[in-house]
Amino acid sequence: MEKLSELPPEILLGIVNEKLRLLCGDRNELFYELDITPQLLERKLAQFGYEYDMITNQYKRH
Repeated sequence: MEKLSELPPEILLGIVNEKLRLLCGDRNELFYELDITPQLLERKLAQFGYEYDMITNQYKRH
């Protein structure tokens, strides 16, 4: 899923949060669904100020 990591942060965020909302009960399911390592996704989103919120099950700006 190297192409996923090349997406602009806003598009990546939209895809990730939609998957979390519709298909994945938590981010571990998301990592499996997207076939992406947790480190890669977390690092990419953190670069742009996003982090996972367990309560809402989505990535938000911190």
